Amino acid sequence: MKVIVTGGAGFIGSNLIRHIINNTEASVINIDKLTYASNLNSLKDISKNSRYKFKKACITDKKAIQDIIFEEKPDAIMNLAAESHVDRSIDNPNIFLETNILGTYNLLDCWLQYYKVASKDSNKRFIFHHISTDEVYGDLESNDPPFTELSRYDPSSPYSASKASSDHLVRSWSRTFGLPILLTNCSNNYGPYHFPEKLIPHTIISALELQNIPIFGDGSQRRDWLFVEDHADALWTVLKEGKINETYNIGGGYEMTNLNVVEKICTYLDKAKPIVSKEFKSYHELISFVDDRPGHDFRYAINYSKIKDELGWAPKKTFNDGLGLTIEWYLNNEAWWREILDSHYEL
Repeated sequence: MKVIVTGGAGFIGSNLIRHIINNTEASVINIDKLTYASNLNSLKDISKNSRYKFKKACITDKKAIQDIIFEEKPDAIMNLAAESHVDRSIDNPNIFLETNILGTYNLLDCWLQYYKVASKDSNKRFIFHHISTDEVYGDLESNDPPFTELSRYDPSSPYSASKASSDHLVRSWSRTFGLPILLTNCSNNYGPYHFPEKLIPHTIISALELQNIPIFGDGSQRRDWLFVEDHADALWTVLKEGKINETYNIGGGYEMTNLNVVEKICTYLDKAKPIVSKEFKSYHELISFVDDRPGHDFRYAINYSKIKDELGWAPKKTFNDGLGLTIEWYLNNEAWWREILDSHYEL
């Protein structure tokens, strides 16, 4: 099996590619524009593998994408290419609309043209697998039941609105043009190789640098946390076994407030790497509360019973185990994140 992964140099994409190369016999073509959040160093360990190939291209470049698809003749495409940081979407919505909406349209159009030709002489499924987020559903109150695949779309930010739009495009290409699709919506991912702007890596690195750890509002916002390697396993399970034209929610089953997450990290680091400083005795002292984000969603929670009941998938890592593995990875891979800080990113 040959699979195109778009956005494969990003956080989830790189973990997915490593999962495919290390656990299957499939071949992968990684298409990535190499934006600020992309990092080919995340794929160093499999970059020489004969079943892996990298192509630098932007999903908004229709000719480049079409050329790659028709040249490589893949069996499936897994679309993870996206702008994904909510704060950046508030500051500059334009790039989110271009990448997440127009980019998805280009992929769909190119894949449809390829599907019309390739499916004539083959019984393969030729799946367009679109990877999305639970943020398209909006947010929940404290006592609301978790999101299901039938939850109403109610996005809050330019980011989630652009992802909701891309979801609608994918479904419309299935209904109107008969394109076989799969769609997955996941909860908050965490784990190794996560870009430092996100909550968990930002907290870990800020703590190690003895800088303030900012928390929006009072930190009571709740998220369902999914270990990225579990997510990669779920994505591959859906691609191989999912029912055509279905949506599957993928969750970690561990809801926690942002403040609780940050406090857990500080407590772990206090034991794993005690502070050597006259100014601070504990990483907890670095926690600072800042003005809340505009339109900040209060709570996300995922009901993943459909993928569990139909495909037999469930997350393997508890949050505490996954968080410990994640913190240890950042402690042991300072060169990876130090290069990011030294080149173009400030905490």
